[in-house]
Amino acid sequence: MKKLAAAIFLFCICACSSVRKVEELQSGIIAPVLSISEDFVPEEIEVDVLVSDTIKVSDAQGREMIIMKAVKDEDGEMVATDVIAPVVVSATFRNVAERHGEVDLCFDVTVPADMVESRWQLRLRPVLGVFSDTLHLAPIFITGQKYRRAQLRGYQRYRRFLDSIVLDTTVFIREGQLEIFLRRNLPQIYALKTDSSYVSDEHFASLYGITEKEAVQHYTNRFLLASNRRRIAGKKKMFARYVKAPLRTDIRLDTVISSDGGDIIYNYVHTMQVPAGLRKAEISLSGSVYEENRELCTMPRSEPLTFYISSLSSLSESSERYLVKIIERRVQANTACYVEFASGSAQIDTALGNNSGEMGRIAENLEELLGSGRFDIDSIVVQASCSPEGSWGFNTGLSRRRSEAVCSYYSDLRSRDTIHLEFIPREIPENWSGLEKLVERDTILTASQKSEIERICLNPDPDLRERELSQLACYRHLREEIYPRLRIVRFNFYLHRRGMVKDTVHTTVLDTAYMNGVQALRDRDYKRAITLLRQYADINTALAYIALDYNASALAVLDALPSGPKVEYLRALLYARKGKDRDALQCFVRACEMDPGFVHRANLDPEISALKKKYQISYKL
Repeated sequence: MKKLAAAIFLFCICACSSVRKVEELQSGIIAPVLSISEDFVPEEIEVDVLVSDTIKVSDAQGREMIIMKAVKDEDGEMVATDVIAPVVVSATFRNVAERHGEVDLCFDVTVPADMVESRWQLRLRPVLGVFSDTLHLAPIFITGQKYRRAQLRGYQRYRRFLDSIVLDTTVFIREGQLEIFLRRNLPQIYALKTDSSYVSDEHFASLYGITEKEAVQHYTNRFLLASNRRRIAGKKKMFARYVKAPLRTDIRLDTVISSDGGDIIYNYVHTMQVPAGLRKAEISLSGSVYEENRELCTMPRSEPLTFYISSLSSLSESSERYLVKIIERRVQANTACYVEFASGSAQIDTALGNNSGEMGRIAENLEELLGSGRFDIDSIVVQASCSPEGSWGFNTGLSRRRSEAVCSYYSDLRSRDTIHLEFIPREIPENWSGLEKLVERDTILTASQKSEIERICLNPDPDLRERELSQLACYRHLREEIYPRLRIVRFNFYLHRRGMVKDTVHTTVLDTAYMNGVQALRDRDYKRAITLLRQYADINTALAYIALDYNASALAVLDALPSGPKVEYLRALLYARKGKDRDALQCFVRACEMDPGFVHRANLDPEISALKKKYQISYKL
């Protein structure tokens, strides 16, 4: 009796403790702590080499200075040391550096020991805030031992259920009764018990009056078979019944460690692509407490951590670049229209084919040129061409008459206009060059047919050429599909710029290709930036190379540029990547002397901040 009372007393104490914890979680008295990781070191800035104890560098005035590794003594003073040891560089993670268009957001989630309950599962959900959008990251589960045992117990019960399902249904056949039936009623079949020859079900039925399937079904335990089928059909239902809290596979699998105080510390690293214009990202944390997959309470969202994102693209120069452009006074433009004529006729019929649309399009072009105010039209040369059908002499006259008809059409159309336009007719009797181009691009003609047409076109006599073409098997295709496209009217517009006296003028225009490259650099589209900026070989080109780790190309560009704070700083960064500390420090010192702002900029780039931490240097040196 005393033992029962003690057990009830302990149960009441545990229940009260759990209720109190739930209330404290809901009110925020107890909550997981979100913090910047202090011990996280980005992989790319680890230094795994032995470092010399002293380095000599020169400043911009040529003065030599010595930089030594330093440590704090027992009084807190920085003193030089000659200890040579591997060094792992740490960085400030509230400012994170973008590399290759990505950043690593590293933070610690600390769960106080008071939050942990053996029967509970804490489900913590980090939320990433970018611009005005939010992204739910993979959750963190802190599972108590009793909660996990209950989970595994449910899986064990479900496994026993699965083991009860019979996969081989032949075990439900009453083989003994079937054998007795065959021995008594069908002895001739029973005699073939050890014969493995195949007999079809239809042949079996024709011999003995029943099928093998009917005999097997008659001596099958239908009750057990139906029960087995129900088990198979109810697998999902039984899983939900036995496994109240399924194991999740979409959670983070980073190592969870426990501090000396019993708290659980979870180091979370999220790598994200950095969109254009992003300057900061925020991480907040919310969560819930579950017991047997039943939500006990939710925890209020924590205050966000802010990661300020630095990028080498912020060092880009935005100065505009201009090109020298030569503007000619005289300008030439051309267009073509497909005007259909009746066979052997030069009369324009706007109702024929698409003549109305084509002629209207040319009229719109004329109005656009005249109304732009930028050009004056000197003359318009109209060239009409015919297909090879007919004799050369006839086609010469026909093409001339057609070009004159087009000129008259537009002259009459603008007869009331105060601006006089000069139309000059020209003729192309037979458009053989156009024929060769169309045959080459044709997808119906075979290679051998194209070769034959090409051979025929070498004949200097145009009439013989046309006669030989008419004897080809593909002549119908030529006449119906290609010849109509040779009957065109081409307009050549000869213009001059209004108000311009000199034949040529040199002016400067904005280099849009360069400016697009700079914008691509700022948008962190580094591959496109390199494509557009490669030919300029300036500081922006070097930045695009550095962003994609094309270090040799970037250094070659920087070495060819005049010395300046940005040039020296980027050279220092590249030398640091190569492990050339002396060269890196010398370039960094020069950059800081030219522009002291780079002392603080160094904290944003892990390559340079690693050097500062390694040698405990400051601008005062």
